[in-house]
Amino acid sequence: MQPSELGIAEAARQIERRTLSPVELVQSALDRIDEVEGRLNAFVVVTADQALEAARQAEREIADGRYRGPLHGIPVGIKDLYDAVGLPTTSSSAVRSEHLPTEDSACVARLRDAGAVMVGKTHTHEFAYGVLTPTTRNPWNTGHVPGGSSGGSGAAVAAGECLMGMGTDTGGSIRIPASVCGTVGLKPTYGRVSRFGITSLCWSLDHAGPLTRTVRDAALTLQVLAGFDARDPGSAREPVPDFTSDLDAGVRGLTLGVPSNYFFDDVDPEVESAVREAIGVLEAQGATLREVEIPFAEQMMAVEFGVLVPEASAYHQEMLRESGDRYTDDVRVFLDAGETVLATQYIKALRVRTLVQQAFRRAFEGLDALVCPTLPAAAAEVGQETFTFPGGTRTAVIDAWVHHSAPGNVTGLPALSVPCGFTSAGLPIGLQVIGRPFDEVGVLRVGQAYESATDWSSRRPAL
Repeated sequence: MQPSELGIAEAARQIERRTLSPVELVQSALDRIDEVEGRLNAFVVVTADQALEAARQAEREIADGRYRGPLHGIPVGIKDLYDAVGLPTTSSSAVRSEHLPTEDSACVARLRDAGAVMVGKTHTHEFAYGVLTPTTRNPWNTGHVPGGSSGGSGAAVAAGECLMGMGTDTGGSIRIPASVCGTVGLKPTYGRVSRFGITSLCWSLDHAGPLTRTVRDAALTLQVLAGFDARDPGSAREPVPDFTSDLDAGVRGLTLGVPSNYFFDDVDPEVESAVREAIGVLEAQGATLREVEIPFAEQMMAVEFGVLVPEASAYHQEMLRESGDRYTDDVRVFLDAGETVLATQYIKALRVRTLVQQAFRRAFEGLDALVCPTLPAAAAEVGQETFTFPGGTRTAVIDAWVHHSAPGNVTGLPALSVPCGFTSAGLPIGLQVIGRPFDEVGVLRVGQAYESATDWSSRRPAL
């Protein structure tokens, strides 16, 4: 095993014991980038020289007894929506090809303070407005997309180009690439992680979080990222717990909800089989399963897009008028559509969102978490526009994938995607765990219990 194939937890143990050098680890990641990037195109820019200098600094600090914690010396990729001083924040768009930030985003600043080493900026679907990340390919099969909008981070982590990749999630953009690239993806509760310095798609649905190899790695990363930030109007004044405290507590005694509708309505049979088998693994470990009806199922997608589309167009309004011809066609269509949404329609979507949030609180009474498919289908082929489900239902790729992830954004609840199998074509499948507000500890506990009973998270694409 090459150092870049390690997870954060194991690499951190070796770094702290000085059996692995940060320089050796970062160089291994850079070597992997050199090896596979021509086929994946996960990175907008690779910062090799800066990364090696940061790794040498980390090595000196650790040798001097100034070890900062589990992310010290760990190579990470940053989605190109996050401001990082010294690098442009392009949002994978020609519109912002020369945008140079003067201050680090809150997450980048916290990662730097923790000693993490940035090896580059990863591709996003332009301005995070899509689920494909057209510039990037899936490491399990380069004829397929890596999901989006955090597809660059998902592909980079899965391929061993970095040990953690930062993503954002407005309609599933952490969990979608995590599921189709076979990584762990954590969308924290709305307000748990500051979005200061992140290019917005839809401020009232945007979340920031990590994609990692394992559940423990996600917990270690969230420990660094979480906390109140007055610069983010949506930031929550919630205590930050030890996110690793219950990781190994198992699920015995927990009650897990299994949806009777919505999440299993239109699902690929291989995905449904893998997810139901994963739920059975949790039951065999002592969890009690309870059937749950998802409230406002018919309104969920209308609320998601009814809020997202006009808010995104409001953010882009000035740039759209100044540089409209520089947007890609698919994003331009969405932005133009947002200009036609009436204020009354937007307000109605906000009101229904409040009803959805209240209904989910009631649905979670007596539950510790909800378990369901992360997505209804595995990675689409490059150029594929629709999925056809049993019964003949034909659905656009973006609608199919956002359908399963939107509840986490509309409600703001914490949601985790964990690998739970592969299709017969060798494409990853994800199990989604949705928890109560600010109960990332509980969500991670369920994810860790499943991960520890299986070997899916240890598998790597051959490329």
